[in-house]
Amino acid sequence: MTAGRSTQIRQALDALDAAVDPVAALAAAKEVREAAEALEIAAAAEVRRDGGTWTEIGAVYGTSKQGGQQRFRHLLGPDDPDAARRRRRRRQA
Repeated sequence: MTAGRSTQIRQALDALDAAVDPVAALAAAKEVREAAEALEIAAAAEVRRDGGTWTEIGAVYGTSKQGGQQRFRHLLGPDDPDAARRRRRRRQA
């Protein structure tokens, strides 16, 4: 999941280090941010697919369940029914 995206971040960081003018540095910084955001969204999606809760995601950011939902729900789309079953099993265990 993260290997390709972390490679994108490394490449963008290399471009940022190599930038000789401020415009090139800004463009590289933008690429770093976009790659990091994509990695963050993919990681949150994986947490949900694996049965993780919005409360767990919110806790990573020092916020509530609702904070986790507000940050990612519109980016992740509807829940996978299988993930909902995994969450129920985790709570019962």
